[in-house]
Amino acid sequence: MGAKVVNKLAVAGATLHYEVTGSGPMLLLIAGGGTDAAVYDGIVGQLAAEYTVVAYDPRGNSRSRYDGEPADERIEQSAEDALALIDEVAGGESAYVLGSSSGAITGLELITRHPERVRMLVAHEPPCSEVLPDAADARAFFQDVYDTYKAEGLAAADVLFMVGTGMDADAMPPMEDLLPEYRELAERMQANAVNFYEHKLLPFTRYEPDLDTLKTVADRIVPAAGLESIDHLPGRPIQLIAEHLDWPVVTFPGAHAGYASHPGPFATHLTALLKADAV
Repeated sequence: MGAKVVNKLAVAGATLHYEVTGSGPMLLLIAGGGTDAAVYDGIVGQLAAEYTVVAYDPRGNSRSRYDGEPADERIEQSAEDALALIDEVAGGESAYVLGSSSGAITGLELITRHPERVRMLVAHEPPCSEVLPDAADARAFFQDVYDTYKAEGLAAADVLFMVGTGMDADAMPPMEDLLPEYRELAERMQANAVNFYEHKLLPFTRYEPDLDTLKTVADRIVPAAGLESIDHLPGRPIQLIAEHLDWPVVTFPGAHAGYASHPGPFATHLTALLKADAV
């Protein structure tokens, strides 16, 4: 597998923290929400046996600092950040990409803007709820989460967000019960929460994918969702996207964060998909 190499990459308006493990074709892991590279630690070791695995903290999260004051997320910039990492590590080669949650939205924008640089995209539960038939209800829910954060603070917003998205079952155990490395991740995620609610929640959930353009590269997109969460709000948009692409949704073990709760089976399933000649 080889040792993990930690590095920094300057991009427009931020400096990205990224970690490289293994050798072989590049596999970029894009974290979502207020998480960072460490959420994928459970699957990296297995994947790094065959791939150069690159995980990073999205701009504004954890160790990827803004150059100036925080600003509302621009999905096109998020995609350019991912492209910059592919350029840095893979050079002129294309990369495999796994994106989960808002990381999957970044992946959808990346393959829309730069299809030649993505060998295969596994888009796991992108919460782009504007594709839903009840998009107005979803939009109102996320606005309510944002308004609750502004009026009542983080704790109240967290409860509303987790219950309303069906992710309350994914919640971490109490901080004191976590191993030191997971405690550090949990502490970073807590520190990222303000930036998530302020600058990421609404831009990502209001993202409208270019379905017609995605249709032209449908053979390189794997619509994916957790077996236990596919019918919750974050899992529903990929079902609509999959219908447009004429592909079935591929289910992974676990729920929205199955890569963390079921790392071994998740990594095995992902490897099988990446090795497939056609999805």
